[in-house]
Amino acid sequence: MRLFDYINQGGPIMYILLVLNIIGFTILFWKIFTILSAKKNSDALAEEIKTKFTDFADDTNSPMAVNILKDEVQSNVHELESGLNTVKIIASIAPLLGLLGTVLGILSAFKVISEQGLSNPSMFAGGIAMALITTVGGLIVAIPHFVGYNYLVGVLDDLEIELEKKAVRDIFKK
Repeated sequence: MRLFDYINQGGPIMYILLVLNIIGFTILFWKIFTILSAKKNSDALAEEIKTKFTDFADDTNSPMAVNILKDEVQSNVHELESGLNTVKIIASIAPLLGLLGTVLGILSAFKVISEQGLSNPSMFAGGIAMALITTVGGLIVAIPHFVGYNYLVGVLDDLEIELEKKAVRDIFKK
């Protein structure tokens, strides 16, 4: 069978999963590009943070200065995180949509059984196929989104630590 035959056999749930997959991968590729380029340019980003910090903070030797600097780093990293919640939501709801398709497929199979009996198994096999295809579809969408989300969050955590070290080292090395 071809891919679109499976999608058609899975019913409307598969079309929803397909749209979510396209949206999720678009966001993932966009975030991979922006986050990895920010990581490559971490020196320039740290310099920008230091400039904002020194413009804002009057006394860089105060205990509050470190907290202000960390807040500045967090706000920059937070800007890079935009869109990742959508990926996380897609990764979370895709298996649930697959489960919904499973329930609808089994319901469809039982409806056929109740109307026509078990004399012809091919009559209710379509509902069972829909159930299995949507389960697989939900997992196929969810797994790469979970992996991508967790990878990018890890990269962002590393970037935040790196920026904090660079900024704190350069400002407080006096």
